[in-house]
This record gives sequence, structure tokens and C-alpha cells, in this order.
Amino acid sequence: MTKHVDNPQFYLTAPAPCPYVDGQQERKVFTHLVGEKASSMNDILTHGGFRRSQNIAYRPACESCRACVSVRVAADQFKDTRAFRRVVRNNSDVIGQDMPPAPSSEQYSLFRSYLDARHFDGGMADMSVLDYAMMVEDTHVETKVIEYRLRGPDSGITGRGAGPLLGVALSDVLSDGLSMVYSFFDPTVRDRSLGTYMILDHIHRTRTLGLPFVYLGYWVAGSRKMNYKTRFSPQQHLGPNGWTEADRPPGDGDGDGDGDF
Repeated sequence: MTKHVDNPQFYLTAPAPCPYVDGQQERKVFTHLVGEKASSMNDILTHGGFRRSQNIAYRPACESCRACVSVRVAADQFKDTRAFRRVVRNNSDVIGQDMPPAPSSEQYSLFRSYLDARHFDGGMADMSVLDYAMMVEDTHVETKVIEYRLRGPDSGITGRGAGPLLGVALSDVLSDGLSMVYSFFDPTVRDRSLGTYMILDHIHRTRTLGLPFVYLGYWVAGSRKMNYKTRFSPQQHLGPNGWTEADRPPGDGDGDGDGDF
């Protein structure tokens, strides 16, 4: 029987090597997202810099480091660029379809290819099909899977794409926008910048809903794997004084940034 939690309890993990900053130890504070109020709790905690993984909400609680910064894009004020417009044009034949949070073998196959090509040494590298299924469906909050496929001959009628999966985004629906929990794409398609396109699509979806923000998780200055997040502006960072607009890093111009992301 599911326990309904009105006053969640928070726990602290043991120290472990940080995957982003060499020589640092990371700790996380976390709580369970279960019961009838899970969605509202997820909303509140996301606004406070937490991220969701399955039915857990967590945030860094490192003793000597504050490198991880929560980032959200101000979708209602989003500044387009030539590079972004080019990405949208290159993917004008792609359709993103909203799906319930249910895993499929096709999704896992693409997920596995993505991890093996892009994150073979990361913390998710050993995830099994069961692990993936839990990531998608073990949730008590309002969430959805968006599947990206090429436009088919009947897409104008059905609103669905055709052919194999190009990308997948697992996203939570919040009171003030969308939170991209995890996304992955076909690593062999290198001329579409699918990762960038999925973020641009989420910005468009958020604006269509009349909501202000797209939450992108954490950013660490100097981390090459996270550089792409700085390209979407204006964006806000969560600090001691709450959410404040962040300056765009010097040299982060109108180019393609992180290659085929």
C-alpha cells in the first residue's frame, strides 16, 4: 500500500567521488515523492533546486563545494539565434509526440545506443532494461515521454511521426513550465543537433502552454558535458538570493557550441 506523505522526511547520502569535479566528494539530500501530493511536492522542490529520479527528489549537499547550479531557461523571453533557427529548419520534418510514461523495447534500444556512444563511462552505463523501465514508469508525478520521429505520409492527420525513433525526452509537467528529467537521441545522426532540437522544442511547448520556464537540471562551470546549457538564454540560476538572471559566459556566441548536441 502506498504511503501518503504530507511532511516528507529528508535524508543525506554518504560521501562519494564527484563525477564532475576532480578530487571532490559529493553528497545529496533526498526525499521520496509518493502519494497524492507527489506532484505538488515535486513542483515545490524543483523550484528549490531539486531534481527528480524515479520517485526520489534530490539535490547536491556537498560540504565544501557549490559547483552544481540549478538552471532554468526563461522560455517566455527566449532569444533565438541563427544557429537555433538552423537547427529548427534541419528538423522541420521531425514530430514530437506526447506519450504516457511507459517504457518500450524501442526506447531502451535507443537509450542503450546513446549511452554506449556518449556516456559509456558514466553512472548510468550499466543500466539494464529493468532499470530503464523503472526510470520511466516509477513515478507519482505528472510526467510524460515525448517520442521524436520523422514526419510520415499520414502525420498531418494523425499528428504522429513515422519510422524509427530519433530521440526521447522524459519530462515533468510543473505549474510554471516543463522539467527535462532525461533525454537521449540517436548518436549516429550527427547533422541534426537532436539534443539541441529537443530543448528548443520544449521551449516552444512551454511558450505554447503560456508558462515561463524550462528546467534543465544542474550546470557546472568548466564541465564540457554541460556547456550546451549555457547557450539557451535568457536563463536563471538558483543562488543564495533565489533565482536570478545569469550572464551568458564570454565567447559563447552564435555558433553550434557542442558539435552535434
